[in-house]
Amino acid sequence: MKKTLIFITLFICSSIYAQIKLPRLISDGMVLQRDIPLKIWGWASPNEKIEINFNQKKFKTTAAKDGNWIVTLPSQKAGGPYEMTLSASNTIVLKNILIGDVWLCSGQSNMELPMERVKGKYKEVIAKIDNNNIRQFLVPDQYEFAKENIDFSSGEWLSANPENILKFSAVAYFFADEIYQKYKIPIGLINSALGGSPAESWISADAVKKFPEYDTEYQKFKDGTLGAQIEASDKKINATWYSTINSEDEGLKNKWLNPELEDSDWKSMNIPGYWADNELGNVNGVVWFRKEFTVSNLKESNAKLILGRIVDADSVYVNGHFVGTTSYMYPPRIYPFDAKFLKEGKNEIAVRVINNSGRGGFVEDKPYELLLGNEVIDLKGSWKYKLGVKMLPLPPQTFIRWKPVGLYNAMIAPLKNYAIKGVLWYQGESSTKKPEEYSALMEALITNWRTEWKQGSFPFLYVQLTNFMAPKTEPGESNWAALRQQQKNTLAVPNTGMAVTIDLGEWNDIHPLNKYDVGRRLSLLARKMVYGEKDLVASGPLFKSLEQKGNQLVLSFTDIGTGLMAKDNKALKAFEIAGEDGKFVWADAVIEGDKILVSNAAVLNPKKVRYAWADNPDQADLYNKENLPASPFEGGL
Repeated sequence: MKKTLIFITLFICSSIYAQIKLPRLISDGMVLQRDIPLKIWGWASPNEKIEINFNQKKFKTTAAKDGNWIVTLPSQKAGGPYEMTLSASNTIVLKNILIGDVWLCSGQSNMELPMERVKGKYKEVIAKIDNNNIRQFLVPDQYEFAKENIDFSSGEWLSANPENILKFSAVAYFFADEIYQKYKIPIGLINSALGGSPAESWISADAVKKFPEYDTEYQKFKDGTLGAQIEASDKKINATWYSTINSEDEGLKNKWLNPELEDSDWKSMNIPGYWADNELGNVNGVVWFRKEFTVSNLKESNAKLILGRIVDADSVYVNGHFVGTTSYMYPPRIYPFDAKFLKEGKNEIAVRVINNSGRGGFVEDKPYELLLGNEVIDLKGSWKYKLGVKMLPLPPQTFIRWKPVGLYNAMIAPLKNYAIKGVLWYQGESSTKKPEEYSALMEALITNWRTEWKQGSFPFLYVQLTNFMAPKTEPGESNWAALRQQQKNTLAVPNTGMAVTIDLGEWNDIHPLNKYDVGRRLSLLARKMVYGEKDLVASGPLFKSLEQKGNQLVLSFTDIGTGLMAKDNKALKAFEIAGEDGKFVWADAVIEGDKILVSNAAVLNPKKVRYAWADNPDQADLYNKENLPASPFEGGL
């Protein structure tokens, strides 16, 4: 009897193990790369025989002793949809497969940022999107230090339709749409990006050895013990801080959300703005805000509250009714709600703001309004405020997921067998603390990925940092400008392209909403470098060289298209010049044919030049006549 039970148990276990299993990528709706041999892989029991039937041809293999198997299909032309049948002790039928171009889309939050975040800006565009030939696979946000993962914990191929489009990377979608409209080839997007991530987190363990500082840091986290300790400590500190504010907040205790609250003793400040600039001063904790507004003619059934951006977290109430909350500073505050919460005449809005460090308040130069149909009620101006609880700043969190190698192991390594057309990369904001190393990091990353994919030097197209933060009136140093220079230097790596976005940013938002033009500029690079439109002007002017003629520097450029121009036909203003002392001053700059002459009467022996060298060079006005902006740069003799 015991022997029979053992046999049955072993038979059941063996049968389950014998079932062929596929990685998440190899699934219904996938887009496979055209015109290149295709790897289909998975797992089964040792020595299991596997047969694949695809496009009227059969392919066979046998699983290795460790259960791994792989089949290489011959290259396929663009088309579909197709089915693929995989047979062993079980049968899997994959449906709705397309053959086209697959682009790996990686980096940090500006690549990750979904269409959901820009739906206000592109409302009409999004409403019309329904294209089964553009699809996205969203890689889950995970990290791993101990080993390279072989699969993802979740993920599926989704078409760009009304049900799914808000989940798509905005930059990647706009890129894909431009390419699809031009060539009518199915486009697959693998969205593997994570907000805040530095470049070194996307490099493999072997490749990171070129950077001893990062390799040492990686080794500390490799076995997971230190990371677990830090995360447990951070979690405890975080929980205690928020538990304290929630238990001690006078606003929660005394229901300051009540529209009938007596608030005549509350102070006033103008919104948008920061309370550090007002009587309250630079405190952390919870501050409550209240504002009375009037509704004259209530006919609409739906309303929408737009509160710009708030640092750091907020909960919002209209006439005592909760209408929305956001837990961190970056997303725009857009809160639709039922207009039944409103009444004709006087109404009250209350906002509970939690600020855990730095300057809390309402980000300037953003919309603050209530929308009722076509009526817009302006909410800017004087608001009442009162401190709910004062706290010491919340200690900064240690983001383990951003440590070297972790994202490569979890979010890149499982992709290596999947053939791609190329890479779209949008990252750099989190690397501005040490800009001097960025070009070397990117060369290592690009080489690393190309080596692992074994597809040769596939195209690597990336986005240069946009303009951000408050403009400055005088020349000075800038880590953002220095990193842009490093990004420009990365063009020395073969088969790379850089989309310049120095004119697409927002001074008060690290996540600017204009993602269409970013995607379009990446698509121009792809059209020229990848799809063969050799005569296409795909980039703005790129600084090439300079020579000194008397007290002038004569600058030469590539990618001038049909000619250089100053935006709006105004004088060029963003140039700086320095002599041997290295002190930069504003310079006069004049376009002469395909050259630019730069000078300053006070600099008799000029040696260096800079253009748009600032966090936010708001006067960056050099373009080519195809209306593509010049890259910021620094050059010298």
